[in-house]
Amino acid sequence: MTTLKPIRALIVDDEALARSVIREHLAPHRDISIVAECANGFEAVKAITELEPELVFLDIQMPKLNGFEVLDLVEGKFAVIFVTAHDEHAVKAFEVNALDYLLKPFSKERFERSLERAVDAVRARTMPSPHALAAAAAPPAGVQDRVLVRDGSHVHVIPVESIDFIEAQDDYIQIRTAGRKHLKLQPINEIEQQLAPARFVRIHRSTILNIDRLARIELYAKDSRVAILKDGTRLNVSRTGYEKLKSLLKA
Repeated sequence: MTTLKPIRALIVDDEALARSVIREHLAPHRDISIVAECANGFEAVKAITELEPELVFLDIQMPKLNGFEVLDLVEGKFAVIFVTAHDEHAVKAFEVNALDYLLKPFSKERFERSLERAVDAVRARTMPSPHALAAAAAPPAGVQDRVLVRDGSHVHVIPVESIDFIEAQDDYIQIRTAGRKHLKLQPINEIEQQLAPARFVRIHRSTILNIDRLARIELYAKDSRVAILKDGTRLNVSRTGYEKLKSLLKA
């Protein structure tokens, strides 16, 4: 008779009491092994990357880095049980997308039902990717004041005002800031929607520029221009990008 390996579980919540409640509910389950507990989103990204859990109890409302941002920064596949205080949008999104959640304070019976579904998903290997979970449950991002980039198990928090420009590189974007390069798995169209249009302009299909960094625009060839940044960097400007720049600079 084959003995199934215990499912590796991670508990993420900024409240010690909430973590202890989940830990107590898991105690009778010999088929669940708690590999770590995290008190914030940064610890969660590191633990998920290094420990590769199969089940994550994930708090939504956490300071500095919320649960949706955690999911957006990690790779792999694992079952997620969202844990949240009352959040109207989150609860509706979870229900519409048939995602499992625990609404604080939750009963032992409610916990057991969620755990059973999660265990079934892990055993059947039907867990969605964390990015799919975030896309299904997270509210629309809107204009952001920071960009989060994972580097191994660490997270860089980049204020948008420090960004010089962003370039598309296949499925990634390269964020240039103060002479440094940060690579992030994200379509350029998506990040364009998250940046303030009064400051960031798509000057080329593969380039978004922070206009505060622009020194001048030069004619490179017929109907072809180049943006010269204050640090001397030269960026190609398409015809459409030039019209956007002109419109923005006149405003």
